[in-house]
Amino acid sequence: MLLTVTLLLLGFVILIKGADFLVNGASSVAKKFNISSIAIGLTVVAFGTSTPELLVSITSSLKNYNAAAFGNIIGSNNFNILFILGVAGLIFPLAVLRNTIRYEIPVSLAAVGVVYLLVNDRHLFGTESNLLTRVDALVLLILFGLFMLYVYKSIAHSQDMDQDSIKIYSGWVSALLITAGLCMLVGGGTLVVDNAITLAHYFNLSDKLIGLTILAIGTSLPELATSAVAAYRKNTDIAIGNVIGSNLFNLLFILPITALIRPLPFNPALNFDLLVLAVATGLLIVFMFTLTARKLDRFEAFLMLAAYFAYTIYLIQID
Repeated sequence: MLLTVTLLLLGFVILIKGADFLVNGASSVAKKFNISSIAIGLTVVAFGTSTPELLVSITSSLKNYNAAAFGNIIGSNNFNILFILGVAGLIFPLAVLRNTIRYEIPVSLAAVGVVYLLVNDRHLFGTESNLLTRVDALVLLILFGLFMLYVYKSIAHSQDMDQDSIKIYSGWVSALLITAGLCMLVGGGTLVVDNAITLAHYFNLSDKLIGLTILAIGTSLPELATSAVAAYRKNTDIAIGNVIGSNLFNLLFILPITALIRPLPFNPALNFDLLVLAVATGLLIVFMFTLTARKLDRFEAFLMLAAYFAYTIYLIQID
C-alpha cells in the first residue's frame, strides 16, 4: 500500500511538470507561426492530454469492463467542464474568443446529444440491446473529421488574445518541450491511473463508479495540470481550448476508436451522467454571457466546482 501511494504521488509530480513543458512548447509554436492559442489548445494540446483516456478506454473494453470504458469518457468530460474549468477560472478569470462561444462549445454540446442517440438503441429504436456499433463509431469519426476541418479553416482567421505573454523558443526546443511534455503526461497519467485503480479495488468500488470517478479523474489529470498552468500563465485560450478540445476528442475520436476495436454495450444508468454533461456544457455557455461577457469569472468558476463536488457525492451515495 505504501508503494502504491508513493507511485501515485510520483505520477502527480510527473503530470504537473509535463503539463508545464507542453504549455510552453505549444504556446511558442502558436506565436512563432502566428497560429492562435485556441487552435493549438483544440488540437495538439487536447490530443496529447487525451491520450490517457484512449489507453484506459481501450484496455477497459478489451477486459470487458464496458461500464468503466464509457464511464471513463463521460466522467472525464464532466470533470473537465466542472472541475478543471472551475479550478482554472479560480486561478485566473478565463476570457475566450467569440468563436469559442458561438461554435466550439455548442459543438461540444451537440456531440453529447449525438452520442446519446447512438447508444440508446433499445429505448429509442426498440432494439434488443444498447450498443455503440462500428457503424456508430464511423459516424462519430466523420463528425470528428468535420470538426478538425473547421479548426483548420479557423486558424487563418483567428486572432490570439494572449500572445504578448508567450515566450518564443527555437523550433527544436519547442519540439523537445512538446514531445517531453506529452511523454511525461502519458507516463504520469499511467502511474496515477494504475495505482488509483489498485486503491479503488481495495475499497471494493464498482466498475461504473471507478470509471466515473477514479479513472475519469486520473486520466483527466493531464488536462487539469495543463489548463491550470495555462491559466496561471494567463494563456486563457489554451486553458479553455484544451478542455473543449479534449471533450470533443473523447466523444468523437477516443470513444469511436474504442468501439471500432470492439463494439461497446452501453449501460442505461449512464444516461444520467450524460445529462449532467449536457447541463454542465450548457451552463458554461450561460456563464459566458453573464457578469463579464465572454469570460468565466471566479464566482462562476466556484459554482462549477461546487456542482462537481455535489455530483461526485451523489455518485458515491448511489453506488
